[in-house]
Amino acid sequence: MPKPIDELIVQETGLVSREIFVDEEVFKEELSRVFARAWLFVAHEDQIAKNGDYVVSKMGTDTVIVTRDMEGEVHVLLNTCTHRGMRLCRNDMGNARTFSCPYHGWSYSMDGRIVETPGDLAGVPGHATYYHGELDKKDWGLVRAPRVKVYKRTVWASWDPEAPEFEDYLGDMRQYLDYALDGRDGSPGNNEMIGGILKWRVPSNWKFAPENFIGDNYHDISHRSVDLVGINPSGGTGRRDDEPDDVTTLGFPKLGHGVIGEMPYFAEPEFQPQWQTNPEVAEYYRQSHERRVERFGDEPRVSMTVGTIFPNMSFHGRQPRTIAVFHPISPTEMEMWRIFLVDKDAPDAVKDMARHYHLSYSGPGGLTESDDMENWSYATDSSRGEISRSIYFNYEMGLGHAREVPHLEGAVENGVFTEENARIFYRRWAEFMKAASWRELHPGVGPGPKPGRLIPTKSARQAEEKRGES
Repeated sequence: MPKPIDELIVQETGLVSREIFVDEEVFKEELSRVFARAWLFVAHEDQIAKNGDYVVSKMGTDTVIVTRDMEGEVHVLLNTCTHRGMRLCRNDMGNARTFSCPYHGWSYSMDGRIVETPGDLAGVPGHATYYHGELDKKDWGLVRAPRVKVYKRTVWASWDPEAPEFEDYLGDMRQYLDYALDGRDGSPGNNEMIGGILKWRVPSNWKFAPENFIGDNYHDISHRSVDLVGINPSGGTGRRDDEPDDVTTLGFPKLGHGVIGEMPYFAEPEFQPQWQTNPEVAEYYRQSHERRVERFGDEPRVSMTVGTIFPNMSFHGRQPRTIAVFHPISPTEMEMWRIFLVDKDAPDAVKDMARHYHLSYSGPGGLTESDDMENWSYATDSSRGEISRSIYFNYEMGLGHAREVPHLEGAVENGVFTEENARIFYRRWAEFMKAASWRELHPGVGPGPKPGRLIPTKSARQAEEKRGES
Protein backbone atom coordinates (compact mmCIF):
# COMPACT_ATOMS: atom_id res chain seq x y z
CA MET A 1 0.00 0.00 0.00
CA PRO A 2 1.36 3.48 -0.85
CA LYS A 3 0.16 4.92 2.51
CA PRO A 4 -1.84 3.76 5.52
CA ILE A 5 -5.60 3.81 4.86
CA ASP A 6 -6.16 6.67 7.31
CA GLU A 7 -3.73 8.78 5.27
CA LEU A 8 -5.45 7.87 2.00
CA ILE A 9 -8.91 8.78 3.37
CA VAL A 10 -8.68 11.73 5.77
CA GLN A 11 -12.20 11.75 7.14
CA GLU A 12 -11.82 14.74 9.45
CA THR A 13 -11.04 17.14 6.59
CA GLY A 14 -12.79 15.42 3.66
CA LEU A 15 -9.62 14.63 1.72
CA VAL A 16 -9.17 11.57 -0.50
CA SER A 17 -5.79 10.63 -1.95
CA ARG A 18 -5.56 10.23 -5.73
CA GLU A 19 -3.54 7.08 -5.08
CA ILE A 20 -6.73 5.07 -4.49
CA PHE A 21 -7.78 5.74 -8.10
CA VAL A 22 -4.55 4.69 -9.84
CA ASP A 23 -2.42 2.50 -7.58
CA GLU A 24 -2.07 -1.19 -8.49
CA GLU A 25 -1.48 -2.31 -4.91
CA VAL A 26 -4.59 -0.53 -3.64
CA PHE A 27 -6.58 -2.12 -6.47
CA LYS A 28 -5.45 -5.65 -5.59
CA GLU A 29 -6.24 -5.05 -1.95
CA GLU A 30 -9.76 -3.77 -2.61
CA LEU A 31 -10.57 -6.81 -4.73
CA SER A 32 -10.05 -9.04 -1.68
CA ARG A 33 -11.24 -6.69 1.06
CA VAL A 34 -14.23 -5.06 -0.72
CA PHE A 35 -15.39 -7.25 -3.60
CA ALA A 36 -14.80 -10.61 -1.89
CA ARG A 37 -16.92 -9.52 1.10
CA ALA A 38 -19.70 -7.16 0.05
CA TRP A 39 -23.10 -8.11 -1.38
CA LEU A 40 -22.86 -7.55 -5.15
CA PHE A 41 -25.56 -7.28 -7.81
CA VAL A 42 -25.08 -10.14 -10.29
CA ALA A 43 -28.22 -10.48 -12.44
CA HIS A 44 -31.87 -9.74 -13.09
CA GLU A 45 -34.38 -12.58 -12.97
CA ASP A 46 -35.43 -11.90 -16.57
CA GLN A 47 -31.98 -13.21 -17.58
CA ILE A 48 -32.71 -16.58 -15.95
CA ALA A 49 -36.48 -16.77 -16.38
CA LYS A 50 -36.77 -20.53 -17.03
CA ASN A 51 -35.40 -23.55 -15.22
CA GLY A 52 -32.04 -24.41 -16.80
CA ASP A 53 -31.34 -20.78 -17.78
CA TYR A 54 -27.96 -19.28 -17.03
CA VAL A 55 -26.21 -15.91 -17.49
CA VAL A 56 -22.54 -15.06 -17.08
CA SER A 57 -21.86 -12.17 -14.69
CA LYS A 58 -19.00 -10.72 -12.65
CA MET A 59 -18.05 -10.36 -8.99
CA GLY A 60 -14.99 -8.13 -8.81
CA THR A 61 -12.67 -9.43 -11.52
CA ASP A 62 -14.02 -13.00 -11.22
CA THR A 63 -16.54 -14.21 -13.77
CA VAL A 64 -19.46 -16.20 -12.40
CA ILE A 65 -22.35 -18.19 -13.85
CA VAL A 66 -25.77 -17.33 -12.41
CA THR A 67 -28.02 -20.37 -12.89
CA ARG A 68 -31.63 -21.35 -12.22
CA ASP A 69 -31.71 -25.07 -11.55
CA MET A 70 -34.50 -27.49 -12.50
CA GLU A 71 -36.17 -26.86 -9.15
CA GLY A 72 -36.18 -23.10 -9.76
CA GLU A 73 -33.43 -22.32 -7.24
CA VAL A 74 -30.83 -19.68 -8.15
CA HIS A 75 -27.08 -20.37 -7.78
CA VAL A 76 -23.90 -18.38 -8.41
CA LEU A 77 -20.92 -20.48 -9.56
CA LEU A 78 -17.33 -19.46 -10.26
CA ASN A 79 -16.81 -19.71 -14.01
CA THR A 80 -13.59 -21.72 -14.10
CA CYS A 81 -12.97 -25.46 -14.46
CA THR A 82 -11.46 -26.83 -11.25
CA HIS A 83 -9.21 -29.15 -13.29
CA ARG A 84 -6.98 -26.73 -15.24
CA GLY A 85 -8.74 -23.39 -14.97
CA MET A 86 -10.32 -23.12 -18.43
CA ARG A 87 -13.23 -20.69 -18.58
CA LEU A 88 -16.12 -23.11 -18.37
CA CYS A 89 -18.91 -21.07 -19.95
CA ARG A 90 -18.02 -18.71 -22.79
CA ASN A 91 -21.56 -17.83 -23.87
CA ASP A 92 -23.16 -14.77 -22.30
CA MET A 93 -26.35 -16.69 -21.50
CA GLY A 94 -28.38 -19.75 -22.48
CA ASN A 95 -30.16 -22.88 -21.22
CA ALA A 96 -28.42 -26.12 -20.25
CA ARG A 97 -28.42 -29.11 -17.90
CA THR A 98 -24.64 -29.36 -17.54
CA PHE A 99 -21.51 -27.31 -18.25
CA SER A 100 -18.72 -29.20 -20.04
CA CYS A 101 -15.16 -27.88 -20.14
CA PRO A 102 -13.82 -27.68 -23.72
CA TYR A 103 -10.25 -28.35 -22.50
CA HIS A 104 -10.38 -31.93 -21.08
CA GLY A 105 -14.12 -32.58 -20.88
CA TRP A 106 -14.86 -32.38 -17.16
CA SER A 107 -18.59 -31.63 -16.78
CA TYR A 108 -20.52 -30.01 -13.98
CA SER A 109 -24.16 -30.19 -13.01
CA MET A 110 -26.25 -27.07 -12.73
CA ASP A 111 -29.48 -28.68 -11.59
CA GLY A 112 -28.57 -30.94 -8.70
CA ARG A 113 -30.23 -33.98 -10.29
CA ILE A 114 -27.14 -35.59 -11.73
CA VAL A 115 -25.20 -35.02 -8.51
CA GLU A 116 -26.18 -34.07 -4.99
CA THR A 117 -25.50 -30.34 -5.33
CA PRO A 118 -25.71 -27.96 -8.32
CA GLY A 119 -22.21 -27.16 -9.55
CA ASP A 120 -20.72 -30.47 -8.43
CA LEU A 121 -18.47 -32.40 -10.76
CA ALA A 122 -20.73 -34.74 -12.73
CA GLY A 123 -18.48 -36.36 -15.30
CA VAL A 124 -14.74 -36.98 -15.84
CA PRO A 125 -13.55 -38.62 -19.08
CA GLY A 126 -11.42 -41.66 -18.22
CA HIS A 127 -12.43 -41.62 -14.56
CA ALA A 128 -12.48 -45.45 -14.34
CA THR A 129 -9.40 -46.00 -16.53
CA TYR A 130 -6.98 -43.06 -16.51
CA TYR A 131 -7.79 -42.05 -12.93
CA HIS A 132 -8.31 -45.70 -11.86
CA GLY A 133 -11.55 -44.59 -10.19
CA GLU A 134 -9.51 -42.88 -7.49
CA LEU A 135 -10.42 -39.22 -8.14
CA ASP A 136 -13.00 -38.13 -5.55
CA LYS A 137 -15.38 -36.06 -7.70
CA LYS A 138 -17.11 -34.62 -4.65
CA ASP A 139 -13.98 -32.62 -3.89
CA TRP A 140 -13.80 -30.96 -7.33
CA GLY A 141 -17.12 -29.24 -7.89
CA LEU A 142 -17.37 -25.60 -8.95
CA VAL A 143 -16.80 -22.93 -6.32
CA ARG A 144 -20.22 -21.63 -5.23
CA ALA A 145 -21.03 -18.24 -3.72
CA PRO A 146 -22.24 -19.16 -0.22
CA ARG A 147 -24.65 -16.22 0.01
CA VAL A 148 -27.23 -15.65 -2.73
CA LYS A 149 -30.36 -13.51 -2.49
CA VAL A 150 -33.16 -12.88 -4.98
CA TYR A 151 -34.71 -9.53 -4.09
CA LYS A 152 -37.62 -8.09 -6.06
CA ARG A 153 -36.39 -9.73 -9.29
CA THR A 154 -32.75 -8.75 -8.78
CA VAL A 155 -30.07 -11.32 -7.85
CA TRP A 156 -27.27 -10.55 -5.37
CA ALA A 157 -24.39 -12.63 -4.01
CA SER A 158 -21.47 -12.49 -1.58
CA TRP A 159 -18.37 -14.67 -1.41
CA ASP A 160 -18.24 -14.22 2.37
CA PRO A 161 -20.30 -16.75 4.36
CA GLU A 162 -20.18 -14.35 7.32
CA ALA A 163 -21.82 -11.49 5.40
CA PRO A 164 -24.98 -10.21 7.12
CA GLU A 165 -28.45 -10.88 5.80
CA PHE A 166 -29.04 -8.90 2.62
CA GLU A 167 -31.85 -6.84 4.17
CA ASP A 168 -29.54 -5.88 7.05
CA TYR A 169 -26.83 -4.96 4.53
CA LEU A 170 -29.30 -2.55 2.91
CA GLY A 171 -30.74 -1.18 6.16
CA ASP A 172 -33.37 1.50 5.57
CA MET A 173 -31.73 2.26 2.22
CA ARG A 174 -33.92 -0.67 1.16
CA GLN A 175 -36.90 1.70 0.95
CA TYR A 176 -35.20 3.72 -1.79
CA LEU A 177 -34.14 0.62 -3.70
CA ASP A 178 -37.76 -0.55 -3.46
CA TYR A 179 -38.93 2.67 -5.10
CA ALA A 180 -36.91 1.75 -8.20
CA LEU A 181 -37.84 -1.94 -8.19
CA ASP A 182 -41.55 -1.60 -7.38
CA GLY A 183 -44.14 -0.60 -9.96
CA ARG A 184 -45.00 3.04 -10.51
CA ASP A 185 -48.16 2.39 -8.49
CA GLY A 186 -46.10 0.89 -5.66
CA SER A 187 -46.88 -2.76 -6.52
CA PRO A 188 -43.99 -4.82 -5.03
CA GLY A 189 -41.30 -5.98 -7.46
CA ASN A 190 -43.27 -4.90 -10.53
CA ASN A 191 -40.40 -4.49 -12.98
CA GLU A 192 -38.92 -6.15 -16.05
CA MET A 193 -35.89 -5.56 -18.22
CA ILE A 194 -36.30 -3.70 -21.50
CA GLY A 195 -34.29 -5.73 -23.97
CA GLY A 196 -30.88 -6.97 -22.91
CA ILE A 197 -27.98 -5.50 -21.01
CA LEU A 198 -25.56 -2.84 -22.30
CA LYS A 199 -21.87 -3.49 -21.55
CA TRP A 200 -18.89 -1.31 -22.38
CA ARG A 201 -15.48 -0.40 -20.99
CA VAL A 202 -14.37 3.01 -19.73
CA PRO A 203 -10.75 4.11 -19.02
CA SER A 204 -11.68 5.14 -15.48
CA ASN A 205 -11.28 3.85 -11.94
CA TRP A 206 -14.54 2.11 -10.92
CA LYS A 207 -15.10 4.25 -7.80
CA PHE A 208 -15.76 7.46 -9.75
CA ALA A 209 -19.11 6.11 -11.00
CA PRO A 210 -20.86 5.01 -7.76
CA GLU A 211 -19.53 8.18 -6.12
CA ASN A 212 -21.18 10.19 -8.90
CA PHE A 213 -24.55 8.48 -8.45
CA ILE A 214 -24.56 8.50 -4.64
CA GLY A 215 -25.40 12.20 -4.49
CA ASP A 216 -23.26 14.52 -6.62
CA ASN A 217 -25.69 17.26 -7.66
CA TYR A 218 -22.76 19.65 -7.87
CA HIS A 219 -21.66 18.23 -11.24
CA ASP A 220 -24.87 19.31 -12.99
CA ILE A 221 -22.86 21.81 -15.04
CA SER A 222 -21.50 18.81 -16.96
CA HIS A 223 -24.93 18.14 -18.44
CA ARG A 224 -25.71 21.62 -19.75
CA SER A 225 -25.29 20.45 -23.33
CA VAL A 226 -27.86 17.67 -22.83
CA ASP A 227 -30.28 20.13 -21.30
CA LEU A 228 -29.81 22.42 -24.31
CA VAL A 229 -30.49 19.52 -26.70
CA GLY A 230 -33.60 18.65 -24.69
CA ILE A 231 -34.44 14.94 -24.38
CA ASN A 232 -37.28 15.64 -21.95
CA PRO A 233 -39.95 12.92 -22.49
CA SER A 234 -42.66 15.59 -22.33
CA GLY A 235 -41.02 17.62 -25.06
CA GLY A 236 -39.85 20.53 -22.90
CA THR A 237 -36.37 21.67 -22.02
CA GLY A 238 -33.97 19.67 -19.88
CA ARG A 239 -33.43 15.94 -19.75
CA ARG A 240 -36.23 14.77 -17.46
CA ASP A 241 -39.77 15.65 -16.49
CA ASP A 242 -40.17 17.98 -13.51
CA GLU A 243 -39.09 16.48 -10.20
CA PRO A 244 -40.27 17.27 -6.64
CA ASP A 245 -38.93 20.51 -5.17
CA ASP A 246 -37.93 18.99 -1.82
CA VAL A 247 -35.23 16.64 -3.10
CA THR A 248 -32.16 16.34 -0.88
CA THR A 249 -29.20 14.02 -0.33
CA LEU A 250 -29.56 11.24 2.23
CA GLY A 251 -26.78 8.90 3.29
CA PHE A 252 -26.22 5.95 5.60
CA PRO A 253 -22.79 6.45 7.22
CA LYS A 254 -22.56 2.98 8.77
CA LEU A 255 -23.56 1.23 5.55
CA GLY A 256 -21.93 3.24 2.75
CA HIS A 257 -25.14 3.73 0.75
CA GLY A 258 -26.62 7.06 -0.33
CA VAL A 259 -29.33 8.61 -2.45
CA ILE A 260 -30.73 11.80 -3.93
CA GLY A 261 -34.37 11.64 -2.97
CA GLU A 262 -37.14 12.76 -0.67
CA MET A 263 -37.31 12.44 3.09
CA PRO A 264 -39.99 9.95 4.26
CA TYR A 265 -43.47 11.41 3.76
CA PHE A 266 -47.02 10.33 4.58
CA ALA A 267 -49.20 11.72 1.80
CA GLU A 268 -48.58 11.51 -1.93
CA PRO A 269 -47.91 14.92 -3.48
CA GLU A 270 -50.08 16.20 -6.31
CA PHE A 271 -49.51 14.38 -9.59
CA GLN A 272 -46.97 15.98 -11.94
CA PRO A 273 -47.74 15.18 -15.59
CA GLN A 274 -45.09 13.00 -17.29
CA TRP A 275 -44.27 11.53 -20.71
CA GLN A 276 -46.68 13.99 -22.31
CA THR A 277 -45.62 13.55 -25.91
CA ASN A 278 -47.68 10.33 -25.96
CA PRO A 279 -51.23 10.63 -24.50
CA GLU A 280 -51.57 6.86 -23.87
CA VAL A 281 -48.30 6.78 -21.93
CA ALA A 282 -49.12 9.97 -20.01
CA GLU A 283 -52.47 8.47 -18.99
CA TYR A 284 -50.79 5.27 -17.77
CA TYR A 285 -48.59 7.23 -15.37
CA ARG A 286 -51.55 9.35 -14.18
CA GLN A 287 -53.53 6.20 -13.35
CA SER A 288 -50.46 4.66 -11.67
CA HIS A 289 -50.27 7.73 -9.45
CA GLU A 290 -53.93 7.30 -8.42
CA ARG A 291 -53.33 3.66 -7.54
CA ARG A 292 -50.22 4.64 -5.58
CA VAL A 293 -52.22 7.15 -3.53
CA GLU A 294 -54.79 4.46 -2.74
CA ARG A 295 -52.15 1.79 -1.99
CA PHE A 296 -50.14 3.77 0.54
CA GLY A 297 -52.88 5.85 2.19
CA ASP A 298 -51.23 7.61 5.14
CA GLU A 299 -48.42 5.05 5.46
CA PRO A 300 -44.82 6.30 5.20
CA ARG A 301 -43.09 6.04 1.85
CA VAL A 302 -40.09 7.52 0.01
CA SER A 303 -39.17 8.39 -3.56
CA MET A 304 -35.86 9.05 -5.20
CA THR A 305 -33.97 10.03 -8.32
CA VAL A 306 -30.60 8.29 -8.13
CA GLY A 307 -28.63 6.33 -5.52
CA THR A 308 -25.84 3.83 -4.83
CA ILE A 309 -25.71 0.54 -2.95
CA PHE A 310 -22.11 0.14 -1.72
CA PRO A 311 -19.84 -0.70 -3.40
CA ASN A 312 -20.64 -0.75 -7.14
CA MET A 313 -24.36 -0.80 -7.91
CA SER A 314 -26.27 2.40 -8.66
CA PHE A 315 -29.84 2.93 -9.78
CA HIS A 316 -32.24 5.56 -11.07
CA GLY A 317 -35.77 5.45 -9.70
CA ARG A 318 -37.50 7.88 -12.04
CA GLN A 319 -36.16 8.85 -15.45
CA PRO A 320 -34.39 6.85 -16.72
CA ARG A 321 -35.40 3.91 -14.49
CA THR A 322 -32.24 1.83 -14.65
CA ILE A 323 -29.67 -0.27 -12.81
CA ALA A 324 -25.98 0.49 -13.37
CA VAL A 325 -23.10 -1.77 -12.28
CA PHE A 326 -19.40 -0.82 -12.34
CA HIS A 327 -17.04 -3.79 -12.57
CA PRO A 328 -13.34 -3.22 -11.81
CA ILE A 329 -10.93 -4.28 -14.57
CA SER A 330 -7.75 -2.55 -13.42
CA PRO A 331 -6.94 0.55 -11.36
CA THR A 332 -7.66 2.68 -14.40
CA GLU A 333 -10.34 0.74 -16.27
CA MET A 334 -13.86 -0.49 -15.50
CA GLU A 335 -16.65 -2.26 -17.33
CA MET A 336 -20.04 -0.57 -17.09
CA TRP A 337 -23.36 -2.45 -17.32
CA ARG A 338 -26.78 -0.85 -17.78
CA ILE A 339 -30.14 -2.55 -17.36
CA PHE A 340 -33.31 -0.58 -18.15
CA LEU A 341 -36.51 -1.26 -16.21
CA VAL A 342 -40.21 -0.70 -16.81
CA ASP A 343 -43.42 -1.93 -15.14
CA LYS A 344 -43.90 -5.57 -16.09
CA ASP A 345 -47.64 -5.11 -16.68
CA ALA A 346 -47.34 -1.81 -18.57
CA PRO A 347 -48.85 -1.47 -22.09
CA ASP A 348 -46.50 -1.89 -25.03
CA ALA A 349 -46.64 1.85 -25.78
CA VAL A 350 -45.22 2.60 -22.30
CA LYS A 351 -42.42 0.07 -22.72
CA ASP A 352 -41.54 1.28 -26.21
CA MET A 353 -41.36 4.95 -25.18
CA ALA A 354 -39.25 4.07 -22.14
CA ARG A 355 -36.84 2.11 -24.37
CA HIS A 356 -36.28 5.03 -26.74
CA TYR A 357 -35.89 7.53 -23.89
CA HIS A 358 -33.49 5.35 -21.89
CA LEU A 359 -31.20 4.80 -24.86
CA SER A 360 -30.99 8.53 -25.54
CA TYR A 361 -30.13 9.20 -21.89
CA SER A 362 -27.82 6.38 -20.71
CA GLY A 363 -25.46 3.76 -22.07
CA PRO A 364 -22.40 4.20 -24.31
CA GLY A 365 -24.43 6.27 -26.77
CA GLY A 366 -26.52 8.11 -24.19
CA LEU A 367 -26.01 11.87 -24.05
CA THR A 368 -25.78 12.12 -20.27
CA GLU A 369 -23.58 9.06 -19.81
CA SER A 370 -21.11 10.48 -22.34
CA ASP A 371 -20.66 13.58 -20.20
CA ASP A 372 -19.98 11.50 -17.08
CA MET A 373 -17.56 9.13 -18.79
CA GLU A 374 -15.49 12.05 -20.02
CA ASN A 375 -15.23 13.45 -16.47
CA TRP A 376 -14.24 10.12 -14.91
CA SER A 377 -11.75 9.21 -17.64
CA TYR A 378 -9.90 12.52 -17.52
CA ALA A 379 -9.90 12.55 -13.71
CA THR A 380 -8.33 9.08 -13.74
CA ASP A 381 -5.76 9.97 -16.37
CA SER A 382 -4.78 13.23 -14.70
CA SER A 383 -4.09 11.37 -11.45
CA ARG A 384 -1.45 9.00 -12.90
CA GLY A 385 1.51 11.39 -12.85
CA GLU A 386 4.20 11.30 -10.19
CA ILE A 387 3.25 14.75 -8.89
CA SER A 388 -0.50 14.62 -9.46
CA ARG A 389 -0.97 11.27 -7.69
CA SER A 390 0.67 12.72 -4.58
CA ILE A 391 -2.06 15.30 -3.97
CA TYR A 392 -5.61 14.94 -2.67
CA PHE A 393 -9.15 15.39 -4.00
CA ASN A 394 -11.27 17.84 -2.02
CA TYR A 395 -14.58 16.56 -0.58
CA GLU A 396 -15.18 19.12 2.15
CA MET A 397 -18.46 20.61 0.86
CA GLY A 398 -21.00 20.51 3.71
CA LEU A 399 -18.54 18.97 6.14
CA GLY A 400 -19.98 19.09 9.67
CA HIS A 401 -23.51 20.02 8.57
CA ALA A 402 -25.18 16.59 8.40
CA ARG A 403 -28.47 16.17 10.24
CA GLU A 404 -30.22 13.01 11.45
CA VAL A 405 -33.29 11.94 9.45
CA PRO A 406 -36.52 11.00 11.25
CA HIS A 407 -38.06 7.61 10.35
CA LEU A 408 -34.85 6.27 8.73
CA GLU A 409 -32.48 4.33 10.99
CA GLY A 410 -28.93 5.64 10.84
CA ALA A 411 -29.57 8.13 8.00
CA VAL A 412 -28.28 11.69 7.68
CA GLU A 413 -29.31 14.52 5.36
CA ASN A 414 -27.17 17.41 4.17
CA GLY A 415 -29.09 19.45 1.60
CA VAL A 416 -29.15 19.40 -2.20
CA PHE A 417 -25.53 20.40 -2.79
CA THR A 418 -23.06 18.58 -0.55
CA GLU A 419 -20.26 16.01 -0.66
CA GLU A 420 -21.60 14.26 2.44
CA ASN A 421 -22.51 11.08 0.57
CA ALA A 422 -19.14 10.87 -1.17
CA ARG A 423 -17.48 11.11 2.25
CA ILE A 424 -19.82 8.33 3.46
CA PHE A 425 -18.83 6.18 0.47
CA TYR A 426 -15.08 6.59 1.03
CA ARG A 427 -15.35 6.17 4.79
CA ARG A 428 -17.11 2.83 4.25
CA TRP A 429 -14.49 1.90 1.65
CA ALA A 430 -11.78 2.63 4.23
CA GLU A 431 -13.58 0.50 6.82
CA PHE A 432 -13.67 -2.45 4.42
CA MET A 433 -9.98 -1.96 3.59
CA LYS A 434 -9.00 -2.01 7.28
CA ALA A 435 -11.38 -4.60 8.77
CA ALA A 436 -10.23 -8.16 9.31
CA SER A 437 -13.73 -9.63 8.95
CA TRP A 438 -17.47 -8.92 8.94
CA ARG A 439 -17.32 -9.00 12.72
CA GLU A 440 -15.89 -5.49 12.42
CA LEU A 441 -18.11 -4.45 9.52
CA HIS A 442 -21.51 -5.59 10.69
CA PRO A 443 -24.26 -3.11 9.74
CA GLY A 444 -25.30 -0.90 12.62
CA VAL A 445 -21.94 -1.26 14.30
CA GLY A 446 -19.46 0.60 12.13
CA PRO A 447 -15.74 0.47 12.68
CA GLY A 448 -14.10 -0.44 15.91
CA PRO A 449 -16.25 -2.95 17.84
CA LYS A 450 -14.22 -5.59 19.60
CA PRO A 451 -14.76 -9.22 18.57
CA GLY A 452 -17.57 -10.78 20.53
CA ARG A 453 -19.38 -7.49 21.08
CA LEU A 454 -21.62 -7.42 18.03
CA ILE A 455 -24.63 -5.18 18.39
CA PRO A 456 -27.82 -6.96 17.19
CA THR A 457 -29.10 -5.84 13.79
CA LYS A 458 -32.54 -4.31 13.32
CA SER A 459 -34.02 -7.60 12.08
CA ALA A 460 -32.45 -9.49 14.97
CA ARG A 461 -33.95 -7.03 17.45
CA GLN A 462 -37.38 -7.32 15.80
CA ALA A 463 -37.18 -11.11 15.94
CA GLU A 464 -36.21 -10.92 19.61
CA GLU A 465 -39.13 -8.59 20.31
CA LYS A 466 -41.54 -11.00 18.62
CA ARG A 467 -40.20 -13.89 20.67
CA GLY A 468 -40.75 -11.80 23.77
CA GLU A 469 -44.34 -11.09 22.81
CA SER A 470 -45.17 -14.75 22.16
